[in-house]
Amino acid sequence: MIENLPTNIPDLLEFVRRVYAYRIDQCGPVPNGVYWKDAEGQVLRLEILMQAVLPEDLNGPISVNDFGCGYGALFELLRSEPMMRGGRYVGYDIAEEMVSAAQIFHTDARAKFVISPVATEIADYSFVSGTYNMFMGAEHALWTQYVKSSLDMLWAKTGKVMAYNLLDDQSEPKLGDLYYADKRTFIEHALTLSPEVEVVDDYPLGEFTIFVKRV
Repeated sequence: MIENLPTNIPDLLEFVRRVYAYRIDQCGPVPNGVYWKDAEGQVLRLEILMQAVLPEDLNGPISVNDFGCGYGALFELLRSEPMMRGGRYVGYDIAEEMVSAAQIFHTDARAKFVISPVATEIADYSFVSGTYNMFMGAEHALWTQYVKSSLDMLWAKTGKVMAYNLLDDQSEPKLGDLYYADKRTFIEHALTLSPEVEVVDDYPLGEFTIFVKRV
C-alpha cells in the first residue's frame, strides 16, 4: 500500500527510517530514543491523544492503532487502563529496530507490533504522535500532501476516532529537519473526513492535536 503515497515519499521514509533505527540503537527504548526532548512532554502528548476515547468506551474494551509507535510508549500508558481490559493494540512503525525494541519491551498478549508504513487493521481508535514531525528537509508541499494521504488511509482503518498531533508553524523557535504544519490547512482537511472535528492547542509544546470522530 505504500505505492498509494505521493511520488518520492518512499525514498524520504527510508531516510527517516534510518535516522530512527540509528537513534533507538544508540539510546534504547526511552523518550530520547525517539527524539522526544523529555518524558514529561512525551507523556503529555500521549495523554492528550487518549482524551479522544469516548466516555462510553472508558471501561473498554477498545481496539487501537498506534501509527508510528516507536518502542510502544502509548501502550505503556494504555495497558493498565480499564479501557484496555480485553482490548487490542497494534503498533506500526517503519523501523524494524523500533518494532524489535517494542516487542522486547512489551510482552503483553494484547499488543502486537508491525513493520509497516500504513495501518493494516481496522481499530476503534487510531493515534498518531509525532510521526510526521521529521521530514528530512523534504519539500514542504510534498510532505503536506503525504501527511494528508497518510491520514486518509489511517481514517479508512478507524472505526470511531482518529487523533493526531502536528507541530504548529506558528511556534518559535523552529528546528531544522522538522515539519511545521499550518493548523487551518489540517482543520480543513479533517473536515473533509468528518464534520465532527475537535482541536486541542492549549498545551505548551508548540503543536496542536486534532480529533476526527465518526458520525
